[in-house]
Amino acid sequence: MTPSKYSVPDHADRRFSQYSLRTNILLHGKRLDTEERARKKAAREGHKQSQDAQNLRGLRAKLFAKERHAQKIQMRKQIKQHEERNVKGTPEEKDPSNPVPAYLLDRSNPTSAKALSSQIKSKRAEKAARFSVPIPKVKGISEEELFKVVKTGKKVHKKGWKRVVTKPTFVGPDFTRRPVKYERFIRPMGLRYKKANVTHPTLNVTVQLPILGVKKNPSNPLYTQLGVLSKGTIIEVNVSDLGMVTASGKIAWGRYAQITNNPENDGCLNAVLLV
Repeated sequence: MTPSKYSVPDHADRRFSQYSLRTNILLHGKRLDTEERARKKAAREGHKQSQDAQNLRGLRAKLFAKERHAQKIQMRKQIKQHEERNVKGTPEEKDPSNPVPAYLLDRSNPTSAKALSSQIKSKRAEKAARFSVPIPKVKGISEEELFKVVKTGKKVHKKGWKRVVTKPTFVGPDFTRRPVKYERFIRPMGLRYKKANVTHPTLNVTVQLPILGVKKNPSNPLYTQLGVLSKGTIIEVNVSDLGMVTASGKIAWGRYAQITNNPENDGCLNAVLLV
């Protein structure tokens, strides 16, 4: 097909479209959802990269892998740079006055240079302290270990849908058991705890405080709902007797503490207050 005398080259058409787009923005403004569309487009880039990594073949795959390799190296360098808090080194002496033997060279006083500003480091420390607990990792408890199957019903048609909790639990003062016919989880009275021996980490004082509730059991959300007290569980205790006050000057009522022992083995509940 021969081009007509009125046809415009592609590069000229492209320049004209960019010019008209800028002119249109200046005259009429942008759409209301421009930022949202740009954000969604940027969020889709990860999916597109993943799809390209899986589907590209041949030379294009090699070029894509090389580009991603360079990006990952740069990313690791940035992460390492941010993780370095103190860069330690030794002061360089061009002409030492007193020669030092070889075996004492490593004992020179190190100098510390701050890799990050103190403000960023303090913010990180505050954030880490807010979410830090005395026992960060605990062994998980399986459902086979926690629950014991109880079969109920007639002799011939026994059903095994009931479970007895074999670990210590906390049950609130207003708790009422469901009718036996409909109760799925049975928490024995002999394994219920109402008080805990809580240690204040700063004052080094241990006080027996009443438990208000179970905040989080790291093993399973169902265990939190049932109030299972295992090692690493975060509980809420009543600290009004300790005289602790909030930032506004009011007496603190409930504070969180983490269980540090295995209550089923020790017969008591030991915890450390999270301050």
